[in-house]
Amino acid sequence: MVRDDLYITVPSFFRCPISLDVMKSPVSLCTGVTYDRSSIQRWLDNGNNTCPATMQVLQTKEFVPNRTLQRLIQIWSDSLTHRVHSPESPTNAESVPSKHQVLVAISELESRTDNRLDSLEKIVHFARDSEENRDFLVRTECFVPVLVGFLDNVNDGTRRSVEFIEQVFTALDLVLCKTEDCEGLKKSMLKKQSSIDSLLLILQQGSLNSRIASARVLKSIAVDVESKLLIAEKEGLISELLNLTTPEQDPDLIENCLSCLIAISAPKRNKMRLVHLGGVKVFSKLLSATNTSVSVTEKVLKLVEAMSSTKEGRAEICEDAACVAAIVNKVLKVSSVATEHAVTTLWSVCYLFRDQKAQEAVTKANGLTKILLLMQSNCSPQVRQMSADLLKIFRVNSKSCLSSYDTKTTHIMPF
Repeated sequence: MVRDDLYITVPSFFRCPISLDVMKSPVSLCTGVTYDRSSIQRWLDNGNNTCPATMQVLQTKEFVPNRTLQRLIQIWSDSLTHRVHSPESPTNAESVPSKHQVLVAISELESRTDNRLDSLEKIVHFARDSEENRDFLVRTECFVPVLVGFLDNVNDGTRRSVEFIEQVFTALDLVLCKTEDCEGLKKSMLKKQSSIDSLLLILQQGSLNSRIASARVLKSIAVDVESKLLIAEKEGLISELLNLTTPEQDPDLIENCLSCLIAISAPKRNKMRLVHLGGVKVFSKLLSATNTSVSVTEKVLKLVEAMSSTKEGRAEICEDAACVAAIVNKVLKVSSVATEHAVTTLWSVCYLFRDQKAQEAVTKANGLTKILLLMQSNCSPQVRQMSADLLKIFRVNSKSCLSSYDTKTTHIMPF
């Protein structure tokens, strides 16, 4: 009697496209298709000059050993041996899948449509278990391309469809830090707008963890100016990221969305888009919140500084006295990074562009005292110079209250 638990499913990409047997010595042609060495050599020796799978004419008949696939086949083979010799091992639904089971699940992702969600959940469970498992998945050369391929096929937005795409982003997030070819991943995801549609869908409808995962994936593909512009052009994407950075949201979600916005906002066009979508007001509320972490504060101030480099951003900041006051309040007692971003923004609007409203808001928020105290601290030379520039502005401002410091606090005056 044949035991059901010894039924063996061979991953499809382990089979030679010619012989359909498990490859013993996998080699790749110039077309990128892998065959067993003996099968493809026999094909070429018979006078053929095309790739059997694609029928492309071969520019060269040379092939290279696919060492990665050979190692995976060996791992799979070893796992089968262990499985046969340990039939008494119980199957626990909550246990971490074996490498053999994961390779089968990857094969099912490619070949089946009815049970893909279960297969993907099994793979995610495996990936979450250890660094070694994540390394294994990345070495499985077809895995990441298969995941990215699913992002091109968002269908009706039903709950099951959303759940599947959530698992795709969760899996991508788990292995991205191990992926060396970030440029290739970026090209794959941005080649079709539907990949970004999938990402926006999860930001809008996904669970907390899947939203965090999708934001991290988005940050990972925003690697150059071209990708940043393409991402920002997706209608509703930046707006949704801003919606997810309001004080009432989960702190981890806020932080990851802010990191994503920082990655996207480098081009001037994207900074202006951020301003027009109400970024200043959103960030002002975050800075004014009482429970904002140091890391979130630093990221918000970095974004405010970025927006202050545009004319539109400076106008919004200067019109919002609450925003200026919130920036002033973060000059001290947060971190050196926060101090630098805050002072740079104040220097930009008050000194470089001499905005009267911003100067008045700084004075009203007791900014002069903070700047004076900052100059007596162990701040960087750049921050010290910007602080000195700010003080010069306020000294010549007839409405400034700085004159009181000439008599009462002359011992800390920088000049």
